[in-house]
Amino acid sequence: MKRLISMNKLNNFSIISSLLDNDFYKFTMQNAVIKLFPFAKAEYEFINRGKHSFPKNFDKILKENLNRMAYLKLSSEERIYLEKYCPYLDSSYLDFLNKYQYNPKEVNIYQNGKNIKMNIEGLWSSTILWEVPLMAIISELYYKLTGAKRISDKKIVILTKEKLKKYKKLKVKIGEYGTRRRYSYQVHKLVLKILIEEGSPFFIGSSNVHLSHFFSIKPIGTQGHEWIMFHAAKHGFKKADRIAMENWLNIYKGKLGIALSDTYTSSVFFKNFNKKLSETFKGVRHDSGNPLFFTQETIKHYKKFQINPIKKKIIFSDNLDPCKVSYISSFCQKKINPFFGIGTNFTNDVGVPSMNIVIKMVKAIPEKNWISVVKLSNVEEKSTGKKNMIFLAKKILHL
Repeated sequence: MKRLISMNKLNNFSIISSLLDNDFYKFTMQNAVIKLFPFAKAEYEFINRGKHSFPKNFDKILKENLNRMAYLKLSSEERIYLEKYCPYLDSSYLDFLNKYQYNPKEVNIYQNGKNIKMNIEGLWSSTILWEVPLMAIISELYYKLTGAKRISDKKIVILTKEKLKKYKKLKVKIGEYGTRRRYSYQVHKLVLKILIEEGSPFFIGSSNVHLSHFFSIKPIGTQGHEWIMFHAAKHGFKKADRIAMENWLNIYKGKLGIALSDTYTSSVFFKNFNKKLSETFKGVRHDSGNPLFFTQETIKHYKKFQINPIKKKIIFSDNLDPCKVSYISSFCQKKINPFFGIGTNFTNDVGVPSMNIVIKMVKAIPEKNWISVVKLSNVEEKSTGKKNMIFLAKKILHL
């Protein structure tokens, strides 16, 4: 009976209350998509990496939350915020966002026992915004419906301050990237409040646009793997990184200049990261594999083109905590500038196991036909896509 009452309450509770409650790179990519690929279609799939068991009727409550998202609209205040803090998002895109509404019909959800299957399909320019808020909803609902008890707000504040103390001692630049696997919106907001109030001058911002608006700070982020995955469907695996970067430059003219390095492994990325691109982009993002080896390879790559690595950045974003940040920053010292995007360790370090879930693009229509897309990553467990397509990609790339 208690579970039924809690479910009824949840049916009247919206987890996502703003169109901007999403990662910034979703909006930057959406802007690029509507300008370059307005008719492209995409399909995404939910992947339950952690083999989590979902409670009965989870799919129904999830659908209720998605249906409410159809009523979210960009407010005039939110538009003014974007105009002020994100000038590289031009007025034509903001006009598009003014009219944008989530379409729940794009999302298909099935529950079979304790397993959830989900796919999202439609125009890429429309479906691109679903991934992050969907994951945030799944995470928060999962904890609520399974009765997972977190530590108190007071303990979260103490824990966050302790981490900040360590980062300040290391004198490293850190950002918060934790929307998609947060314990809850409330925890996310609390943690970000502490980071803003006590993180200066080392805290550089949050990837969450809605909370950045709430706290009047600039959002951070550039692009995700799907940008490059789509380019592979359109241009092939060998050239995908290079053409994706060139198109990014055409849209942003050097702004938001961090290149993502591991969609088809870093070794393939560096082959595409030619002198012009290496000079123009401000740095690279590391999201999988050995961070120290990647740092060495990045420095070596820059030196090959007579580019001083100390003028470039590496944004590390792979499952970070104070211990990992400490040894990475120590290794980078006086060689290259490290920045750290910390996600789950900020927004879901609350005394319960964090979820291991992802939503990834699995197919795209660049022109006429559906093409399966894959991500290879630098580690096997982070690769996504059909096995036969992964095998083909590795064969073509000689991996």
